[in-house]
Amino acid sequence: MPESTHTHGTIRWDRDADGVVTLTLDDPGRGANTMNAAFIASLTEVADRLAAEADTVRGVVITSAKKTFFAGGDLNDLLAARPEDARRVFDTSMRVKHALRRIETLGRPVVAAVNGQALGGGWEIALACHHRIVLDAPGCRVGLPEVTLGLLPGGGGVVRTVRLLGLADALQHVLLEGRRIRPRRARELGLVDEVVDTPEALAERARAFILAHPEAAQPWDRPGYRIPGGTPADPRLAAVLPAFPATLAKRTGGAPYPAPRNILAAAVEGAQVDFETAQTIEARYFTELVTGRIAKNMIQAFFFDMRAVNSGAGRARADEVPPAARVAVVGAGLMGAGIAHVMAAAGLDVVLKDVTAQAAARGKEHSAGLLAKALEAGRVTEEARDAHLARITPTAETGDLAGCDVVIEAVFEDQALKQKVFEEIRHVVAPGALLCTNTSTLPVSRLADSTGRPQDFAGLHFFWPADRMPLVEIVRGERTGQEALDRAVALVRRIGKSPIVVNDARGFFTSHVIGRFLEESLAMIEEGVDPVSLERAAARAGYPTPPLALLDRMTLGLPRRIWNEAKAAAEAAGAPWRPAPGSAVIDRMIDEFDRPGRSAGAGFYDYENDRRTGLWPGLRTHFARADAAVPFDDMGERLLFAESLAAVRLLQDGVLTSVADANVGSILGIGFPGWTGGVLQYVNGYPGGPAGFAARADALRERYGDRFEPPALLRERAAADRPFRDA
Repeated sequence: MPESTHTHGTIRWDRDADGVVTLTLDDPGRGANTMNAAFIASLTEVADRLAAEADTVRGVVITSAKKTFFAGGDLNDLLAARPEDARRVFDTSMRVKHALRRIETLGRPVVAAVNGQALGGGWEIALACHHRIVLDAPGCRVGLPEVTLGLLPGGGGVVRTVRLLGLADALQHVLLEGRRIRPRRARELGLVDEVVDTPEALAERARAFILAHPEAAQPWDRPGYRIPGGTPADPRLAAVLPAFPATLAKRTGGAPYPAPRNILAAAVEGAQVDFETAQTIEARYFTELVTGRIAKNMIQAFFFDMRAVNSGAGRARADEVPPAARVAVVGAGLMGAGIAHVMAAAGLDVVLKDVTAQAAARGKEHSAGLLAKALEAGRVTEEARDAHLARITPTAETGDLAGCDVVIEAVFEDQALKQKVFEEIRHVVAPGALLCTNTSTLPVSRLADSTGRPQDFAGLHFFWPADRMPLVEIVRGERTGQEALDRAVALVRRIGKSPIVVNDARGFFTSHVIGRFLEESLAMIEEGVDPVSLERAAARAGYPTPPLALLDRMTLGLPRRIWNEAKAAAEAAGAPWRPAPGSAVIDRMIDEFDRPGRSAGAGFYDYENDRRTGLWPGLRTHFARADAAVPFDDMGERLLFAESLAAVRLLQDGVLTSVADANVGSILGIGFPGWTGGVLQYVNGYPGGPAGFAARADALRERYGDRFEPPALLRERAAADRPFRDA
């Protein structure tokens, strides 16, 4: 029992009869502890008290009253920081560092008793302790993931990780990857000293360390300390360090991701100076990122927008519907097999149907192959593999779908075929079953007519490969009921993916927007742009796959088929039809040169054993022109603007109803560059905001065509200086 208790703001102080002080992190106003102004004030106050009472303190245990040990920095504060706030940001960072340093050098053993997830600032607190013990609780992760938000650890994380692990290991395993690390893996890396299985053991081991190590200190505060592996001046490191900038350049393709560069610089420069100077260096690089534009884009997308998407943002009541139990996946090709795999992985029983038993069995073999790789890598056990496969039942019999409460159709992208599927199965599956189509382009409302139950019908658009892609686009048809929408959202959450919800239209959101990206790429080829420059410009803009390589992977016949379907629909409705920009390039590639894409071994690229060997030289011969006057910077911006303008139009037309869905969906689903924060955050973060974006769009329109005309909604936002945000 504590001998005395006192609360210092967000930190509770308990001292026992032996002089062991337990500091319990417990922000009373929040569900999680964050490094906000209240915590920083509390930390400073506690550091002052420990210094003043050091003679009566035997040791310190730092733990948390929350399920999460510490959630990291206050991202609202970081999002609000502007260039003019640089001095405040720097001073705040140094204030945190000084408080942690005072506790670290108290002359008494300090133990981190980590009872839950500790990421970012939370792990920086733990790193400032002499001994780190972590409870192996479900979902518990530790680490410094700041790089994934465009930041670097600003509370001493770079300095301490380098001094703990050495430059190479700190950069490779922790700082540049931003991984959320399981406790036992963290112990293997040297980040954690002990892992325990119960809260009682956590408290016992923390106290035991203090009693057994009264002279505990950080390695870097002991005489004769040297950074593991040496400093940058050491010949052993001199041969290794140059590889890091090259690796970063290769990984980003030259896209504007300043956080990895700043982390590398802070680590290397900090390793050559004393601890305090290294902390100052870290704070300067941190301040540059916090006050910059790209970190704001990434914080908005990867934290706030992602949280809104995964919570449903008030648009669905997924927690109020009965959970799915038995799923029918119709179509056992690569996509259907992938969908069946993720359903079974989530514990759902799956009936995988195709036209023949052999085709259905091949679909199940896809799961067997994925699980074999996972077993080899140690990610699953043999028991888990067998249970997973047992949940998938391949069949060619429609009657085997009886009792399924969810149907996901994943057959070839043909409207008549999809309608036939639903006509065959609608009377077999459970009454009221959720009926879903995995179409990527066809209007959902029209497909719903074949079900007889349009209120139970929705689009469930998975992305390939379904087992790895984290997004599912849920398409609400004209007559999709709220309960069906809720059930679809609940199902997507159940399988561990992020759901975005859009209204029906040809191509919905993701397929429509990526279509503009591909069309703009083809338009530039038609204009005579050098194909190598185009692919490099896309990489420099941050696209993970350049457009010509992506077209090859899709096969060049797919966009032509989509254009033909859109043309037929327009003509049937009596609407005007304009050929897509660059469509003539696709026609020539298929009809004149017989190069339909990667699957045929010949497309925009040449292939050998299904591996790209280089761009087809004929592209320059038949398409590139020396007089093509498209500046390199314009190439990348044309791709980015084509997609963002399309997203604004979809928001204006009501296909998109959420800015968060647009941003998250564009990054996770179709590879829009992460540094932008997504298609609509790119507009917000463009120099000058929406007004600056609209002005640049006008300039592109004058030079390259009316497709860059800013939509009315963009004009309104630009005039009002109002960014795209959800209310």
